[in-house]
Amino acid sequence: MSNMLAPSGIVDYVEHSALDKVALPQARLWVMAIIGGMFISLGGLLALVVAGGSPGLAASNPGLQKFVFGAVFPMGFIAVVLTGVDLFTSNCATQMVPLQRARIDLATVARVWSVSYLGNFVGALLTAWAFAYMTGIFKPGEPATNFLLNVAHHKLENPFITTFFKGMLANILVCVAAWQAYSAKDTLGRMMAIWLPVMAFVALGMEHSIANMFFIPAAMLMGLDASFGDFLLHNLLPATLGNIVGGALVIGLPYAWIYQPGGDQH
Repeated sequence: MSNMLAPSGIVDYVEHSALDKVALPQARLWVMAIIGGMFISLGGLLALVVAGGSPGLAASNPGLQKFVFGAVFPMGFIAVVLTGVDLFTSNCATQMVPLQRARIDLATVARVWSVSYLGNFVGALLTAWAFAYMTGIFKPGEPATNFLLNVAHHKLENPFITTFFKGMLANILVCVAAWQAYSAKDTLGRMMAIWLPVMAFVALGMEHSIANMFFIPAAMLMGLDASFGDFLLHNLLPATLGNIVGGALVIGLPYAWIYQPGGDQH
C-alpha cells in the first residue's frame, strides 16, 4: 500500500475535510480557530527568540539568520495540521474545492472564513499579550526584542501593493504545504511536507496575515511606534487580500478544476 495519496486523492480529501468543517457547530469552529491562531503565534515566538537572539549571525551571515528564522517557524503550522485545529489561510484554498464542485455556496465560504479569521485574530492577540509580553521573554534593548521591533517596522513600511504580492506568495506556499501534508499518511511525512514550503515563505520574508496578527501587536506591546490603525491599513489588509488571492485563486480553484471527481488518479 502506498504511503501517500495521489494528487486527485488529495483534492477529494480536501473536499471532505472542508465539508466537515462547514458542518461544525459555530462555537467549535471558533475554539479551533482561536487555538490555531495561538499555535501559529507560538511558532513565530520561537522564531523570534532563536533568530533574533543571534545578532552575530545576522552580522556575519544574514542569509543564514533568515534560514534559521524560517526553519523553526513551521512548528506552529505543523501543530495546526497534526492536531486538527483551524487556520484561515489554509481555508482560503480548501473551501474552494467544495465551492467549485457546487457542494457549498459563497455565503457558506464567507461564514467559515469570517469565523476562522476572527478566531485566529483572537488567538494571536492573546498569545502576543500572554506569552510574548507577560512572560518577559522580550526585554528592552535585548537582541531578540530589537529583532522583533525591526521585523514589525519593516512589515509596516512596505507599499500596499508590495505587501499584497508578498501575502499572495506566502499563502501559495502555505497552501502547498497543506496540500502536501494531506498527501502523506504518516506523521513524519506530514511534518516534512509542511516544513519546507513554510520555511521558504518565512525565510523569503513574505506576509502571512495570521502570523502578522502576532508579530506586529507583540512589537507594539514592546514599544513599536505604530497605532492599531497603522497595523490594519498598512499591513493586515493588503496581506489578507494577498493571502486570499494566493490561496483561493492560485491553489484552491485550479486544483479543484484540474482534478475533477472520478478523474485520473495519477
